[in-house]
Amino acid sequence: MELLARIAQVIVPVFLIVAIGYGYARRARPDMTGFNRIMLDVLSPVIVYTALAGKEFDLREHAPLLAGGVLLILLTGLGAWGLARLTRTQGRSLVPVVMFTNCGNMGLPLALLAFGPQGFGAAVALFSISNVIHFSLGARITSAHAATRELLLSPLMIASALGFASALSGVRPPDMLFTGLKLLGDAMVPLMLFALGVRLTQLRRRDVPRGLLGAFARPMIGLAVALPLAWALGLEGAARAQLILFSALPPAVMQYLLAEKYGQEPERVAAMILLGNAVSVLFVPIGLALAL
Repeated sequence: MELLARIAQVIVPVFLIVAIGYGYARRARPDMTGFNRIMLDVLSPVIVYTALAGKEFDLREHAPLLAGGVLLILLTGLGAWGLARLTRTQGRSLVPVVMFTNCGNMGLPLALLAFGPQGFGAAVALFSISNVIHFSLGARITSAHAATRELLLSPLMIASALGFASALSGVRPPDMLFTGLKLLGDAMVPLMLFALGVRLTQLRRRDVPRGLLGAFARPMIGLAVALPLAWALGLEGAARAQLILFSALPPAVMQYLLAEKYGQEPERVAAMILLGNAVSVLFVPIGLALAL
């Protein structure tokens, strides 16, 4: 009962905000274009930088976890490639959906509630590493014509580079400026969940059959890889828990933007991502049960 109470304390606030976003969008049909641009260009870079550059984040201490995150992404990609061959599904559509998790919209709020501020920096570091791989290798998997240089020079990638540099060197802005940046970044956490709820209104019944494969493959392959990987790397305690939660998350919403940009079956990819985030209500508690 204690474990169930801990899981409920983590997931109920998260899914409550998602539900509020969903309910509001069903009624108001808001245009999220400007909202999403602000989150991508301003709030995301700020929260990444402040979490990585914060005095409570030790990059060397979390190096094994970050190595585990990189291996998890690559190994789940191999598993997804095999599944695509087995099911005769377009690999350029399925593989990135399984490789990259929604470690921003859902992963960061979950990590904050599950591990507290002391573990939040590690979750942001995983988020940053995932984005670097997503905007380079992931973009190339989606399309051979992907403009990787343009993606890697985005504000989010620049903020990640600066954040890791601050974490290594200990050089950061004065406290009065850093506090202002942190206040701005903190607004990102509930807004990401609200935006996810709005996106879920785009899921249609006709999209369910083609979305089921990616929706279930993402957390199932992730967990199948993460459990033995955590053991092989000797991860324990919070590091093991972070990796397992990371592996159980639904597909990254960002992959839909890449699929749409490069014309790689965007409707099928959207169905996988939206349905995957909808069924995360099943897999996130499983991941938390295995992690906590």
